[in-house]
Amino acid sequence: MSKPSFQTILSQSAKAGKKCLAVLVDPDKISEPFIQALQQRLKTGGIDFVFVGGSLISSGDLNETVKQVKAFSPVPVVIFPGAAFHVSEHADAILFLSLVSGRNPEFLIGQQVLAAPRVKASSLEVCPTGYILVDGGASTSVSYVSGTLPVPHDKPDIAAVTAMTAEMMGMKLIFMDAGSGARRTISPAMIKAVRGSVDCPIIVGGGFNSSESIEAAYAAGADLVVVGSMFESNPEKMDGLIRSLQRTNELISNNN
Repeated sequence: MSKPSFQTILSQSAKAGKKCLAVLVDPDKISEPFIQALQQRLKTGGIDFVFVGGSLISSGDLNETVKQVKAFSPVPVVIFPGAAFHVSEHADAILFLSLVSGRNPEFLIGQQVLAAPRVKASSLEVCPTGYILVDGGASTSVSYVSGTLPVPHDKPDIAAVTAMTAEMMGMKLIFMDAGSGARRTISPAMIKAVRGSVDCPIIVGGGFNSSESIEAAYAAGADLVVVGSMFESNPEKMDGLIRSLQRTNELISNNN
């Protein structure tokens, strides 16, 4: 029997009110201690998905990183691509991203056209995803590389109608991202506004480095929180975030 797909797991979790947690692995930043820490925490449970990728991969190898993580990961390994060539047959799924918050056609449709034949020929689960870049108080690689402006931090209405449009265009997931090294997370007000505008699962990332910030995102309506930089610099702190997720899901279960 085949395993449930990434999108099925996330959608079923969202319908049940269960919250999920993912770790983002940047091929440029992995090290042996990082891999050991990730393997240990995947073994003990609490992490639902591993994302691999980034907006700029200069020295790392995405395919080799996916193979390395896939060898020990009991959870789906999902590609988070930044360009058309960020595809690996060894992953379980790929977020087929369209940068709907920007106005650069290269990242709305151009890179996707280049990637489509290779993705179509693969066995990857394809997850159409509306990608919304949000101002996290710092310049980000994705904003520079894509040549697009993020949605202002204090404009939840813009994020809401952008997400609404993406869902109407057929996208199955919304991913709001403040970017690697964000000084502030996406506000609960913005997450709540987007939650009120779409029915599909909502993924958020960028700057989440405390139990309080993650719990606030879940309470506002996020279904999946992605943690990256914090795990790279302080993997021990992940244990507290996992406990926060477990507390949140216990409260949801008790209330149901």
